[in-house]
Amino acid sequence: MSTLKMDELIKLNKYFNAANYLSIGQIYLKDNPLLKRPLEKEDIKYKQIGHFGTVPGQNFIYTHLNRVIKKYDLNMMYISGPGHGGNSLIANTYLEGSFSEVYKNIPQNEEGMKKLFKSFSFPGGLSSHVSAQVPGSIHEGGELGYSLAHAYGAVLDNKDLICACVIGDGEAETGPLLTSFNGNKFINKDKDGVVLPILHLNGYKISNPTVLSRIEKEDLIKLFEGFGYEVFYLEGNKVYEMHEKMATIMDKVIERIFKIKNSSLENFKYPMIILKTPKGWTGPKVVNGVMVENSFRSHQIPLNIENDSLDKYKLLEMWLKSYKPEELFNEDGTLKQDIIDVIPNKNRVMGLNKLTNGNLLLNDLMLPYYKNYLANYKFGHSTSEDTLKLSDYLRDVISLNNNFKIMSNRLKNVFEVTNRRWNLNILQTDEYLSNKGDIFDSYLSEHLAEGMLEGYLLTGRHGLINSYEAFIRIVDSMVSQHAKWLKMCKEIEFRKAIASLNILLTSHVWQQDHNGYTHQEPGFINHLLTKKSDMVNIYFPVDSNTLICVMDKCLNSRNKINAVIASKRESIQFFNKEESVKLVDNGVMIVDELSNENPDIVLCAIGDTPALETFAAAKILKEKTDIRVRVITVVDLLKLDRKVGLTDEEFNNLFTKDKPIIFNFHGYKNVIRDLMFDRNNRTIKIHGYMEEGTITTPFDMRVLNEIDRYHIILDVINILNINNYELLNYCNSLLIKHNSYIREYGKDIDEVLNFKFE
Repeated sequence: MSTLKMDELIKLNKYFNAANYLSIGQIYLKDNPLLKRPLEKEDIKYKQIGHFGTVPGQNFIYTHLNRVIKKYDLNMMYISGPGHGGNSLIANTYLEGSFSEVYKNIPQNEEGMKKLFKSFSFPGGLSSHVSAQVPGSIHEGGELGYSLAHAYGAVLDNKDLICACVIGDGEAETGPLLTSFNGNKFINKDKDGVVLPILHLNGYKISNPTVLSRIEKEDLIKLFEGFGYEVFYLEGNKVYEMHEKMATIMDKVIERIFKIKNSSLENFKYPMIILKTPKGWTGPKVVNGVMVENSFRSHQIPLNIENDSLDKYKLLEMWLKSYKPEELFNEDGTLKQDIIDVIPNKNRVMGLNKLTNGNLLLNDLMLPYYKNYLANYKFGHSTSEDTLKLSDYLRDVISLNNNFKIMSNRLKNVFEVTNRRWNLNILQTDEYLSNKGDIFDSYLSEHLAEGMLEGYLLTGRHGLINSYEAFIRIVDSMVSQHAKWLKMCKEIEFRKAIASLNILLTSHVWQQDHNGYTHQEPGFINHLLTKKSDMVNIYFPVDSNTLICVMDKCLNSRNKINAVIASKRESIQFFNKEESVKLVDNGVMIVDELSNENPDIVLCAIGDTPALETFAAAKILKEKTDIRVRVITVVDLLKLDRKVGLTDEEFNNLFTKDKPIIFNFHGYKNVIRDLMFDRNNRTIKIHGYMEEGTITTPFDMRVLNEIDRYHIILDVINILNINNYELLNYCNSLLIKHNSYIREYGKDIDEVLNFKFE
């Protein structure tokens, strides 16, 4: 018995043809969109840019998703993993009306079609990849490998949502994508929606076959069954037969999802689809005697047209006419009723799903009053663990909100109100595991954690990722793509601000006495500084009070990437409530306890460990010399950036115009050098991480990289050309003592461990 009635089959195929026609027109045409006359040179774009190979398969999928949305009244969104075929999603959102809804100047008629075609991959127009320009998208087509992680983040706390995620077989070869198939282990069927992975096997990437298309079908199915999916497989190249097969499988899949969601089943597998169709399906089979369809040659432009290729104009015209545009569009370019009949109601089309434009559903967090979590520390008189104190604040953020998630964790006190998300077996030896938890640190993949958080933010929620400073480098490219997405959104009227991507980095470069050199990597700071300065914040809280103030500021921000580098060890506390609020509000502050008026030299600390050492150096100088020192601490690194930070007047008032400045910085020295290059005061010396390190004591790490108090003091002596043999001997003798002492006793010298600020 057939799933589809004949008239339904015909309509589905007409929609499929319309999507293909529009997709091809975007690549080639700038005029004559309905082929009312023979194609001429002036109708063809001078340069054809785009991808076709993946497009027919995606159009086929979108066609059948529309069918089940209508049949079952589904809340569904679409993520295109092989998003370099941007013309596919543009074509489908144009057909369903969502494109014209957000771009009023491109209506659904002949003139609108002409504008659409010309704008694709054209200066001042649309990108060839799926991008923020396309309604219904939360995933940039250049983000190869991240689609499934975004999908799993999108369905969290959206229990009625089905997120159809199309995965290219080339994309499936990447590490981020392959590890994301384990996202099903962290989805709660009662709280969350369902991700429907659709692996699109078309056999080829840009110039090679794909691995998954060449392994045996049985092995392929077993692979994904091992990931915990119920696999529905179909393949073919005969269009009408494939419509029937796809409709049958889609009905089974949706009904299986309903059964999972609406029952008390505990042992079940979420469905996924493997769809095998030819690369460049329905396109030219042979060009210039060479096979194109079902080969890598159809990946981008199957039919390259030079300006004088009259024969290729005819080939292109034949190709376009094979879809019978006269049966798809009226004389004025509007859609025929058969096409309209396939499209869901406006409130259900995927291009207008509010979740894909996160601001439409974004609610501000209910934040506890952060000042209630601050302690009245006396400068340098007590110790605490900064991230542990922060976890008190975040615990209450979680308690007050159901739209906030933490990806990865060193924030122990949050477990007073929630658990780690985990859907597999739980043993007596496990701790804080539950299938309802709001903490996602049970899977050792920065890719999945970052991708799920991005998906969560892009669909209108809030969150935080906590990682080792060295490990965050694994997702550099993911953060880059998120930054690009945010930049594009600022330039697109229908895209509004979403919650910021908040990144808490602990176990940082100066706390690797256990792990050693491999874990000493502050380069994420350099990476972020390559992004637009109005989109990035980099914070270096000095202690627990400033960390809490910074995090409150981050959670209140929008459309930013906030990186916070903080200590997770027991450390000395410096600033009281009022000072902490002032410091974080201003981003930079003179440390009055250690500073003199009319200084001879300025010491500037950026980072918790550099601050400790700089403050200690200033105290020693104050006790042993009459050198007048001004001590400054910077929490907001971008305050040093002339474009978005301190004005020249503000900078000169703080740092002086002509007094020498010694910077003691958390990361690589070139960061400060680059930020300072156009300031008036050029008398600077920079201390920072120098790629020196091993498994050693905490203070020895500082000595190896010369950010310690004694090297700072030696610099002061040298820069000011002071003849103070006693102080010089004091520093050098302690450095010599330190070097031998740690090798004998395995701990730092008493002069460091028992240093007092009283």
